[in-house]
Amino acid sequence: MTHAPSGRLGNWIINGFFAVICLLIALPFALVIIISVTSENSLIEHGYQFLPSQLSLEAYQIVLSKPQSLLQGYGVTIAVTVIGTVVSLLLTAMTAYPISRSDFRYNRPITFYIFFTILFSGGMVPFYILMTQYLHLKNTLAALIIPSVLSPFNVMIMKGFLDKISKEIIESAKVDGSSELRIFIRIILPLSTPALATLGLFISFGYWNEWFNALLFIDNDKYIPLQLLLVRTLAQIEFLANSPMAEAADRLQYANFPSLSVRMAMAILAGGPMLVIFPFFQKYFVKGLTVGSLKG
Repeated sequence: MTHAPSGRLGNWIINGFFAVICLLIALPFALVIIISVTSENSLIEHGYQFLPSQLSLEAYQIVLSKPQSLLQGYGVTIAVTVIGTVVSLLLTAMTAYPISRSDFRYNRPITFYIFFTILFSGGMVPFYILMTQYLHLKNTLAALIIPSVLSPFNVMIMKGFLDKISKEIIESAKVDGSSELRIFIRIILPLSTPALATLGLFISFGYWNEWFNALLFIDNDKYIPLQLLLVRTLAQIEFLANSPMAEAADRLQYANFPSLSVRMAMAILAGGPMLVIFPFFQKYFVKGLTVGSLKG
């Protein structure tokens, strides 16, 4: 009983420490939102402030001036993210499961082969030639999905999780007459929910923020994802505002273009949906990170 106050004080200190950490993490996000609704003149005169002297929605009006293109970019990004995440999780689990089985004869050579590919890359030119000349995937959604569909790093993480699953469960299922496919679908996948949710979150973030593959392989405006669309929009407007090669009327129109606030508005529109989705996977995400830390 005499140690209760000191224990309570320790809890207060720990909780206070993590509250400060959470506040420091949240402040930059809040600042991005505030900057996106701050007038350009206020940003130029006073810099970034949590309490701006003048509010303005001009940045969002510019970004949303062509809603059809924006909605199309959202559609492409959502389709690529959903399809890519589902296919990637399935292939990752199917690859990691055999090499996690100690009774699989070639588990060590295949594990080494997968790990070896993390250390070396084929290079940009062979990658481009493979995608365009051999697979003929230019200007297709597959060009945005296939390059990231199977990551050796994710396979190794999944293997580490599957190694923790009791082998007695698998043996019991075999005794009951279950096939390997049935064991994988009915037992392994449900038990792997925390790992799948954690990897799924990382994979979906990767697909959602991917723009470099689109820059390489997409010329058709129909398949431009959201991130590349916003980057091109900003680059085009800044070109019209500053380039001596642009028409005088265009330079005059975009001379006072609010580039600072527009960048933040684009960041909000591009990353906002993922911030909304994350809380729904938080419990699986935390459980997936702590998996394997306890035995029994």
